[in-house]
Amino acid sequence: MNIRRIDSGFDRWDDLLALILSSFAYMNGRIDPPSSAIALTSSSLARKAQAEIAFLALDGEMLVGCIFLRPETDCLYIGKLAIRPDAQGRGIGRRLLEIAEETARSLKLSTLRLETRIELVANHATFAHWGFAKTAENSHTGFARTTSIEMRKVLGA
Repeated sequence: MNIRRIDSGFDRWDDLLALILSSFAYMNGRIDPPSSAIALTSSSLARKAQAEIAFLALDGEMLVGCIFLRPETDCLYIGKLAIRPDAQGRGIGRRLLEIAEETARSLKLSTLRLETRIELVANHATFAHWGFAKTAENSHTGFARTTSIEMRKVLGA
């Protein structure tokens, strides 16, 4: 497996969109509101990659994972961590999170932050296993109930 940062020469936006949509497909009908992934387009992904720090995991030429990172004042936000369903369980997500940790350290940020939907209890457990702790409950606009939780991981030196 090869990990590389998305740069200006990357042109496989349709493939990346397909990867994200396939990875997030299991959420369809399980979470409310629906995932923001369904609103992505190849063009919006290209803009997102320009505005954020994005990495790909490749198995040969096949895209098998991605992660988008956004520096914030006190942390590095992890968004759109996606692994192809047929590639899950091979340590790709863990490796992408290690890249996020390295990136945070290089930016002098001591914490990783992510959000996961309240309904996705297995994701909560996975992130907890990877060292994240629940730090907040949030509601999407228009919802009176909790729709997501925030989790953070404080990085060691």
